[in-house]
Amino acid sequence: MRHPIRIQNLGGASAIILHRPHPNVQALERQLRAIGLTVSQAWPDLGPEALGADFIFFDADMGHDEQFPWAPGESPLPMVALIGSEAPGRIEWALRAGAHAQLLKPLGDSGAYSALLIARDAFDAQRALSVEIADLRRRLDERQTVVRAVTLLAAHGAKDDAAAYGQLRQMAMAWRVSFEDAAARVVARHTAGQDEDDRRDRG
Repeated sequence: MRHPIRIQNLGGASAIILHRPHPNVQALERQLRAIGLTVSQAWPDLGPEALGADFIFFDADMGHDEQFPWAPGESPLPMVALIGSEAPGRIEWALRAGAHAQLLKPLGDSGAYSALLIARDAFDAQRALSVEIADLRRRLDERQTVVRAVTLLAAHGAKDDAAAYGQLRQMAMAWRVSFEDAAARVVARHTAGQDEDDRRDRG
């Protein structure tokens, strides 16, 4: 579900401009300071202070992956691409780097505020989607573990899958753990038993 858009006060936020010295940088810095951000500049690489910033503006024309202390597309904060050349290869690189918004060069006296808001919203949406995907994967793994545990119990005494399912539920209650945790214990015991059997066979 799409999260509600927050039009926030950006005063007090911080931004790093990763761009070679240029009048465009001066124009951007004026805009950001007028909005209320604290601004620092870096080139050619980001230092560890980047991890404490709220936004990064980066040069899409001369940028490269090695400038960032994280893998492409895995930025821990919103990124705004500063684009002068609209060559397809540079646009593709900026997107792969993880741009959440863009500003076209040459920069003037406007555009930074909307870019900040768009970047923040896109970053929040991306992060929420990542959390949702991770949760779905975890639940899928747990479901597969339950199925495997039921199959193991059915193969070792339970008369059918329904009885094995009931046995697993009783185990969870007796152990005072969740149904999924009980299933993981059953699977772990079986795996440990198989490993022990393999060691004996090799001995």
